[in-house]
Amino acid sequence: MEKPTIEEIINALSEKFGSGIFEWNREYDFHIATVDKQIWVQIFRFLYENEKFRFRYLTTLCGVHYPDAPQPFCLVGQVHSLEHNLRLRFKTFSNEHHVEFDSLTGVFPAANWMERETYDFYGYRFHGHPDLKRILNVDDMDYFPMRKEYPVEDRTRYDKDDTMFGRKRSDFDRKTLMEKK
Repeated sequence: MEKPTIEEIINALSEKFGSGIFEWNREYDFHIATVDKQIWVQIFRFLYENEKFRFRYLTTLCGVHYPDAPQPFCLVGQVHSLEHNLRLRFKTFSNEHHVEFDSLTGVFPAANWMERETYDFYGYRFHGHPDLKRILNVDDMDYFPMRKEYPVEDRTRYDKDDTMFGRKRSDFDRKTLMEKK
């Protein structure tokens, strides 16, 4: 079987899904498509079932949180055609606080654990997932630790010496910081 080119695959996807693919980018050696979340599963199913392309390996499925973006919640999926050594990455976005996507477990059974981890750390829910529950954090945790909704550090700590990192000591002076409140 002749190895397809990335351009052939991109053209086939653009022809089949049209306006559901918002843009194509290339970063380093990855071709990345931003797609409508309504066609998320159909894209992966098409690439999996197409005998010429044979994208049968789900490399990555994870969440990303861009807190200042208009659509801050991103789901990233990456597939690999091992036979042709070709890789594609797809991103889809949501602006809802309770983020929901369709599950890829019907196409890639390995998506089960990746979706559970994404739920555990970002709170993304997956329709059609067979057993969506936390796998790394405690069950009674009421927040999602990878969301950038909390400050990275406590600016009132006085036991830190950040002068080695270019910060002035007065920037982290507990007394000064408490007086500003």
